[in-house]
Amino acid sequence: MSTPGLLEVRGVGPDSAAALLISAGDNPERLVSEASFAALCGTGPVEASSGKTQRRRLNRGGDRQANAALYRIVLSRLRWDGRTRDYLQRRLTEGKTRREIIRCLKRYVAREIYRLIVPAAPPAGPTGAVGSLG
Repeated sequence: MSTPGLLEVRGVGPDSAAALLISAGDNPERLVSEASFAALCGTGPVEASSGKTQRRRLNRGGDRQANAALYRIVLSRLRWDGRTRDYLQRRLTEGKTRREIIRCLKRYVAREIYRLIVPAAPPAGPTGAVGSLG
């Protein structure tokens, strides 16, 4: 599988890229959506609401190495990327906890990585069978 743009993504190093590619496997076409890739990495949200409190938590299932790679990418972005730090401050003022913000960022990174790993759908060919009888 060739993903030339993966190492150009901010925060993605060779170890993180390898963990995410191993998680996707040799057949990334089996991942039908970015939500399925997020679930595979263990970053899909799970409802954890109780009473009047509405919140989500991370799914503890999935590939732990891919989840750890996403976590390292998020920590790197929090350290070096101004937009990510601004997002953290904005969500903190909204009342979110740091854990909830990191969960959201991991999901965002999973979505970004999915677009690089899974090739775009091939263009639709002409309708009808080639060399049909009739």
